[in-house]
Amino acid sequence: MEKKMFDLGDIVQMKKQHPCGANEMEIIRMGMDIRIKCVKCKHSILLPRAKFEKSLKKVLRSGSDSGEAGAEESNA
Repeated sequence: MEKKMFDLGDIVQMKKQHPCGANEMEIIRMGMDIRIKCVKCKHSILLPRAKFEKSLKKVLRSGSDSGEAGAEESNA
């Protein structure tokens, strides 16, 4: 099974949605534990890295993509 790659600032989808009904979470802290924030209600959750990796479904948007796209447009 392929290991999912994620980074700080990424918007991810978890296997279970947040009680507010949102499906998107933003990674706001990385280390031994990972803190994610609900995009809809802004509630933050601290998960051990192993539990986060098990609960991660997919990376929806990479946080670094938006910065790189802006840099390319300004150079053009």
